[in-house]
Amino acid sequence: MALKRDSSAGYMTNLAARLFVRALDRRLMPLGLTPAHMPVLLALEGGPQPQKMLAERAGVEQPTMTATLARMERDSLVERHPNPDDGRSMLVSLTPLARAKLPDVEKVVTEINDLALGTLGKKDRKAYFALLRGVIAALEADN
Repeated sequence: MALKRDSSAGYMTNLAARLFVRALDRRLMPLGLTPAHMPVLLALEGGPQPQKMLAERAGVEQPTMTATLARMERDSLVERHPNPDDGRSMLVSLTPLARAKLPDVEKVVTEINDLALGTLGKKDRKAYFALLRGVIAALEADN
């Protein structure tokens, strides 16, 4: 059996994802951030969240989220406060330092998306995202 990488959806998607992460890593490094911070920044942009919810939204296991938050707390990017609705949990929120970085993060993300999708017109971009949502939905249904 001869596998053709350029016609393998999994291979091509994985390659694109790895290239996105590398581009993101290079551009976030000067901001003191990494791609691992992105799901937390996106989730907390709207306000404090319990750690369990952050892990679910990021699609990672609790120990991974615990380690990510510990590093972010060490770097003064997040802080934890008691959850007034549940005394057993803590709410995680962005620090003023992290919030100050959000406009630069948005610029980085826009730059990378524009680079990646630069050859696609508006109609093709819309179709790309519709197709990608369909692929994601099919794979999520299998889980």
